[in-house]
This record gives sequence, C-alpha cells and structure tokens, in this order.
Amino acid sequence: MIRRELTIINKLGLHARAATKLAAAAGRYACTVRTGQAEPLVDAKSIMSLMLLAATQGTALIFEFSGADEQEACDEITALLADYFGEGE
Repeated sequence: MIRRELTIINKLGLHARAATKLAAAAGRYACTVRTGQAEPLVDAKSIMSLMLLAATQGTALIFEFSGADEQEACDEITALLADYFGEGE
C-alpha cells in the first residue's frame, strides 16, 4: 500500500471537471484508490464521493493506493494534480 498526501493546487479546487478527471484516472487501474482529509477515506473512482469532499485550492488530501498496479496509479494521479488537472492554473 502507498499512502501519500497531495495538495489541490488548481484555482477552482476539486470541482466537477477535475473530479471527473481524477475519477477517470483512478478508474484505469485495478488497485483501490481512496482519498480524503481524514478517515474514513472515500473511493476516488466515484465522482460523487470526490465532489462531496468539497476540496478547495490548498486542501491537502490523503491518497491511498492498494493493489498490483498501485505505483502506476500513484504516479498518474500525482502528475494529474501537479498539472492542475490540465487546466493551466
């Protein structure tokens, strides 16, 4: 299992489009991907669960990856957040 804290850095936070991109990225992997600010963490493959986090810019989220392809999932999601969800800021 990989556990990493990542910060939402894009201006609009984890809004609908960003949540959709995050859920799609998580969904490409067989491993379990969970996130949140504290336990219990939510399923990062669920857009609705991500939206309910109401994570704004600067929010630090815990990400847990567990399964055979956990490193690849961690790398992609880390890159996605670092790239502002492809939104430029």
